[in-house]
Amino acid sequence: MFDLRDMELLVALDRHRHFARAANACGISQPAFSARIRNLELKLATSLVQRGNRFMGFTPEGDIALKWARKMLLDADGMHQELTVATKALEGSLTVGVIPTALAIAARLPAAIQQNHPQLRIEIVSASSTEIKRGLENFSFSAGISYAEDGLSPSLEAIHLYDEHYYLLAPKRLLDKPQGTLSWQEAAKLPLCLLSRTMRNRHIIEEIFEGIGIKIEPVMETNSLTVSLAQVEAGGAATIVPKTLVDAFPLNKSVHALKLTDPIIERKIGLLLPKREPAPPAHDVLAEALATIAR
Repeated sequence: MFDLRDMELLVALDRHRHFARAANACGISQPAFSARIRNLELKLATSLVQRGNRFMGFTPEGDIALKWARKMLLDADGMHQELTVATKALEGSLTVGVIPTALAIAARLPAAIQQNHPQLRIEIVSASSTEIKRGLENFSFSAGISYAEDGLSPSLEAIHLYDEHYYLLAPKRLLDKPQGTLSWQEAAKLPLCLLSRTMRNRHIIEEIFEGIGIKIEPVMETNSLTVSLAQVEAGGAATIVPKTLVDAFPLNKSVHALKLTDPIIERKIGLLLPKREPAPPAHDVLAEALATIAR
């Protein structure tokens, strides 16, 4: 029988990538921490950690053990949630991976949930759609907010939240058109700052431009929407963002927001959840809160 405490130590080692820091986070000494990891390896009859003068990562067997450790901890947390919700306010934790373009929606989650469930802890992590799928499959994320597209793993389910529509944000000095719409073809003529190619949003934008026969060459790439918005406000470039972002942030008076048309494109954004039986009560709480926020 495995000890959940050992599973916590294994997950902490992955999070901190350092024995001393992981031990400190778990509230035990480094020798005691290392001894428990070694005892776990003896119990499993396999090496889990690549050792040297410092932590060098997990072995292939260690990666397998880490995945199951996360699942065991999630299931234990789900049991705790169901037991507590029967007698008092829901307790537990949720780690939610969120694509950058949906962070404005996700930022409203803690307040929406903690109003009725103050003991439910929420951690929001910005991640690419690929990282979210991987995190859900290896149990490092409890849930995800991402593109609800075809080809989703059979181990995941998607609950539709809203459709993502696209707007151009441009400083007046580049485009003095205060309101209305703009074609994608017109947008391509502007210096653009776009998300990096590791992001699904960037792939979507490139696919749209390619669909009208245009290959774009942005003047700047970034993995941060904050950086791209700063470029727009500074007057150096335009950017393409979802309408949810336009609605969430007050724009500088020197910036125009124009709906992109010809074609009008939308992508479905959903709550991604691992299929678990029984499902933890926090999944329903999360889905209800997001349905209210995205309405």
